[in-house]
Amino acid sequence: MAKLNKEYPSKKIEKSNTSSLKKWTRRGFIGAGAIAGITAGGALIVGIAIRPGDRTEDLSGYVTNGDEHLITTWVKVATDNTVTAIIPHGEMGQGVHTALSAMLAEEMEADWGAMEIMEAPAEKDYANFALAREFLFGSANVPSVLFDSLNGAMLAAAKSMNMQITGGSTSVRFTGTGAMLTAGAAAKELLLSAAAKQWGVPITQLRAEKSFIYHNNKKAPFSEFAEIAATLKPNLQPKLKKRNEYKLIGKSLPRVDIPAKVDGTAIFGIDAQIEGMKYGTVKAAPVHGQKVSEMDDSIAKKMPGVYGVYNMEDYIAVVADGYWHAKNALDFIDVTWTSSSIKNIDDKVIFDNYRSAIKSGKGKLLHKFGNVEKSINESASIHEAEYSVPLLAHACMEPMNATAWYRDGKCDIWAGTQNPLGTRQVTADTLGIELESVTVHTAFMGGGFGRRANPDYTNQAAQVSKKSGVPVKLIWSREETTQQDFYRPSVLGHLKAGLDIKGLPISWESKFVHNMDPHEASAVIYDIPNIKAQYMESPTHIRVGAWRSVDHTQHGYFTESFIDELASNAGIDCYEFRRLLLKTKPRHLNVLDTAARMAGWGKTLPPGYAQGIAIVESFMSIVAQVVTVDISNGAPRVVNVACAADAGMAINPNGFIAQMESGIIFGLTAALYGEITISNGSVDQSNFYDYKMVRMDDAPSIDVEIISSNNRIGGAGEPGTPPIAPALVNAIYKASGQRIRSLPIGNQRFSIKA
Repeated sequence: MAKLNKEYPSKKIEKSNTSSLKKWTRRGFIGAGAIAGITAGGALIVGIAIRPGDRTEDLSGYVTNGDEHLITTWVKVATDNTVTAIIPHGEMGQGVHTALSAMLAEEMEADWGAMEIMEAPAEKDYANFALAREFLFGSANVPSVLFDSLNGAMLAAAKSMNMQITGGSTSVRFTGTGAMLTAGAAAKELLLSAAAKQWGVPITQLRAEKSFIYHNNKKAPFSEFAEIAATLKPNLQPKLKKRNEYKLIGKSLPRVDIPAKVDGTAIFGIDAQIEGMKYGTVKAAPVHGQKVSEMDDSIAKKMPGVYGVYNMEDYIAVVADGYWHAKNALDFIDVTWTSSSIKNIDDKVIFDNYRSAIKSGKGKLLHKFGNVEKSINESASIHEAEYSVPLLAHACMEPMNATAWYRDGKCDIWAGTQNPLGTRQVTADTLGIELESVTVHTAFMGGGFGRRANPDYTNQAAQVSKKSGVPVKLIWSREETTQQDFYRPSVLGHLKAGLDIKGLPISWESKFVHNMDPHEASAVIYDIPNIKAQYMESPTHIRVGAWRSVDHTQHGYFTESFIDELASNAGIDCYEFRRLLLKTKPRHLNVLDTAARMAGWGKTLPPGYAQGIAIVESFMSIVAQVVTVDISNGAPRVVNVACAADAGMAINPNGFIAQMESGIIFGLTAALYGEITISNGSVDQSNFYDYKMVRMDDAPSIDVEIISSNNRIGGAGEPGTPPIAPALVNAIYKASGQRIRSLPIGNQRFSIKA
């Protein structure tokens, strides 16, 4: 099997004119002229996506050693015929190194079993051009014929946005399909061309297989032609295989990161070791925006092993010989924070403000089809419901941490990060140094889920290293990790449906606070002629950010719970009700039917048992889940989850199944226990005793069936999460007759419905 290259080459740092990490919107993106000249530059665009020479003259110096040749941006070949895939995404347990290397090997005809894998450096040439394209247009709005024509402009835009992000279920569906396949095919053609030139034979008489070039009975390794291949002009549109020609893609492959994780040699951010390194830890203001007013560190400074105590304005830091020394001293610092009116804010105030915002009617339109107002007035009946979800933490098993070494106007950062380029830029801005003076060394992440896209923890490490004058490994406590998160937003939603005489919806209106991303999360998949979705704004001081499946997790719960209510009111089986509303969508119907078949929908169940169903489309994948729940002991126990998923094609089926299973457990934690509450402006929860997780003893059995289709490849890391909460609460309703319109379920008790 392929293996990780643990010896990363030293990285040169390119110069950049970018002076700050910008917050971009689609409107601002267009206004900045990001797509100017797409047509005029079309002849070079595909080359930009596949060829290092079309990006920068020096790229090989960033990622190669002396005996290696960079064939395209994403692959190099050594003199011993080792082929190395260069992966521009971080590994946080999702198996991205395995899937992307397999995609490159497939088109290149490289021997995946002998391939090495390295993670790309934090350099602008590894910016996610395909993700930038999606950010601007959204997959549904880009005709496939334009995809190649957009790549060059999107690369320039991604560079300006410092977009080297692992998230949004984009690694395979964008980088894989938009870069790795093309790069592999281009590399193969370059090597074949070099062989044809060297052997003096027509290229049509050559073939590539398992990292060798063949001509009749003659063969030679890729390495024999790599030097020449790296100098040739690439085919700007290399021919790609059809899916039925794949030899590697679509087969279950062993995860390349697992051996190192099993034998303990895997390097996570927290494993960084630098000569002369000290350890640090911090405590930030409990209410975001507060500053240090007074600090008594007299005891802490005298404690054993303490190197220094620092007032960093909005947080305090201790640097010591070990983490325990630093944390122990931190607890002895008496700090007073500046007063703030925000200290009067709690959950009740926040949700009261949300309700006021919805009642104001002053919303921003996201979706509109037909005439909702007219159809509501013509409805035989109307059904309304209010739903709410709380703030949620990411709760990564590896706490936030980073190692920084600032010296001589330069800074090195060692960290597990979902955003290496953003981390590099923010570090430069914070320290007041040039981007070329910052190097980011990436590592495995012990969980990310969106949290490690925010560079606050790496930024603190850089600041503390500069302040203390020594290299510092900064580790947050579990309490700090819980209380200083960028949380999934709390959301309040009001749904209203106008129904015909049979109880089927002819209009659908949703109003909600708060909106983040993506905009299609609030869209409705069902055949309803009149739809309107609006969001209202009600800002809070709470830091929010991307959380696994982002807004799909809220709207999946709202939509699929409300559909269930409509089915119940109509007296129609909730599965059959959904089928009625998906008649024109055979792909969705197939996924729904598969999940129902897997679970044995409609079968006789023991007393206290019931099944609930939900289907959500997200990240170009469709996932339906049936939850079997048991409430016979009062508390809900999830017995089984049947999951059917259509992502077009699973690159690595075992990896895809693992992602569905992982997403289900993640979503179950949120549905059953997940809740961050606010009192006096600050977070109440601090550790796993009051922020519970689903554990092995209450995890259900999970069955996953992959549905292959001819659709574009969709995401895997996040689509398994949104359906689980509504499927669970729908099952509880069938068993108990009690609707759950606010999560988490928590310690609620249920009685079996008579």
